[in-house]
Amino acid sequence: MPIRNGYATPHTLGIDRLVAAVGATTFFEGCNILVVDLGTAITVDMVSSEGMFLGGNISLGASGRFRALNDYTAGLPLVKLSESANDQLGTDTQSAIRNGVVGGIVYELEGYIARAEKKYDDLKIIFTGGDAKYFAKRLKNTIFATADLVFLGLNKILEYNAKS
Repeated sequence: MPIRNGYATPHTLGIDRLVAAVGATTFFEGCNILVVDLGTAITVDMVSSEGMFLGGNISLGASGRFRALNDYTAGLPLVKLSESANDQLGTDTQSAIRNGVVGGIVYELEGYIARAEKKYDDLKIIFTGGDAKYFAKRLKNTIFATADLVFLGLNKILEYNAKS
């Protein structure tokens, strides 16, 4: 691998997370990078400026949160992401669910970003995954979003191994 893996249990680290971290270094090599993958799961991973995968966290993505509210409560409808989500109070059940799920994810990401910015100099933030662009535009930070991060990481790994 073109980066080192500092995960305590490397055999349990999802290869997609590690490959996305490698892909992030194609844009920001030599920088501290917060890699956020917004899909079925939300993963928030940190790569140090020295090229070390430091670890991260995993939580449920937007579609799973919507489904959980529908499946595990009595009478709440299944809602999907929509551009109509905002940070206002919901005025009906659907907007309350949509704003609650979207707001919860935004606040979660803002918290991770704020904590990382305090701890790491020259922090770059990169979003990937199916919901990346949706959430990138809802945050005030400068965020680079790309859907191809895993593919870029795979290519970088191939190039790295071709040189060896």
